[in-house]
Amino acid sequence: MGREAIAYVEVGGEAGEVKVLLEASDLILRGAIRRRYAKTDIHDLRVVDGVLRFDSGAEAVALHLGSASAAVRWAEAIRKPLPTLREKLDLKGNALVLGACDDPALVSALADARTDRSDAASVIVVQVAGPGDLEAALAVPGTLPIWAVYPKGTSAFGDAAIRTRLRAAGYRDTKSCAVSKNLTATRYHPPR
Repeated sequence: MGREAIAYVEVGGEAGEVKVLLEASDLILRGAIRRRYAKTDIHDLRVVDGVLRFDSGAEAVALHLGSASAAVRWAEAIRKPLPTLREKLDLKGNALVLGACDDPALVSALADARTDRSDAASVIVVQVAGPGDLEAALAVPGTLPIWAVYPKGTSAFGDAAIRTRLRAAGYRDTKSCAVSKNLTATRYHPPR
């Protein structure tokens, strides 16, 4: 999302100037008033007299964003649904799936998009538990992008080791996304 603004905000009986940040799943207030609202908890979202208003839990919130058009743009951004994991992974064609790929969110995203043939795949998705999984992806004939899926945080074979190996093979990392509470993924494009 990346949307941010300095705005005068009213929350219940509190009021003040804050930095308002809209992230993928949260609206965050920082400054005189500090709050975090999950987009899924925001209801009765409306623009009244150029002010963005909504309720979350028992709190009524008013964001004075400077203009009615700015308030409307913010409301549209808040209403926009979160992308699915399938959309984040940009799975438009079939994926050659390697490794365990046992995370429920990943299994769901790959439903109806799996193939066992590299010539029928548009991407490789590999859940990396160790160097062998990554080497299996690199051994696939052709030049397919690779989504490397691995545990969040520090692990014996995580982000740094994957990046080092794939960059050494000429791949470049182009996108990252959360897969689930425990996993993250990075897309690597093959050498040209």
